[in-house]
Amino acid sequence: GTLEGQEVLDDGFVAEDNVIVGNVCLYGATSGKAFFRGKAGERFCVRNSGALAVVEGTGDHCAEYMTGGDLVVLGETGRNFGAGMSGGIAYVYDPENKFPERCNMGLVGLEEIDTIEEKEKVFAFIQEHVEVTESPVGQRMLENWDLEYKNFVKVFPHDYKRVLEERAAKAKNAVAA
Repeated sequence: GTLEGQEVLDDGFVAEDNVIVGNVCLYGATSGKAFFRGKAGERFCVRNSGALAVVEGTGDHCAEYMTGGDLVVLGETGRNFGAGMSGGIAYVYDPENKFPERCNMGLVGLEEIDTIEEKEKVFAFIQEHVEVTESPVGQRMLENWDLEYKNFVKVFPHDYKRVLEERAAKAKNAVAA
C-alpha cells in the first residue's frame, strides 16, 4: 500500500521545516510506499527491508539496520545515518556537503548517482512524491533535475554492493556461455 503524510493546512506552516511524522516511523517496513511532506523524527526507516520512503528531512539515526528498499531524503539528516545498514539504497540531498560527517561509515560507502537508469529512478521516486503530497521542495528539484541530481549522495552498503556486482557478473557469464 501507499502511505502519505502532509502538513495541516495552516497559514505560515512550512512543512519542510517541521517534523510531521514521529520517531521510529516505518520501523521494520517490509513493502509499500510512504511519502511525507515534511521531516521525520529520529530513527526513521530503521530496519526497512523493502519499502520505498521519500521524506523532506530526518532526525538522528535514520536508516539504522536497513536491509532493503529505497529511501530518498530531500533535506538534511541528523547524525549517525545508516549505522548498521546492510542492504537497500538511500539517496540524500546534500548540496552543502554536510552529509558525510553525519553518516556512520562503518558499513556503507558514499557515491554519486552515476547511471542514467539510476538518475531516472530517483527522478521517478521524487515525481511520485510530488504527485502524492504536492511538495514544493520536490517540485523545485524536478524542475532543475539536470543540476539537482548531482546534489544527491548515494548511500550504498559495501556488502550489498558486492552481492549485486557478483549477481551481475554471474548473469553476464551465463549469457556468454
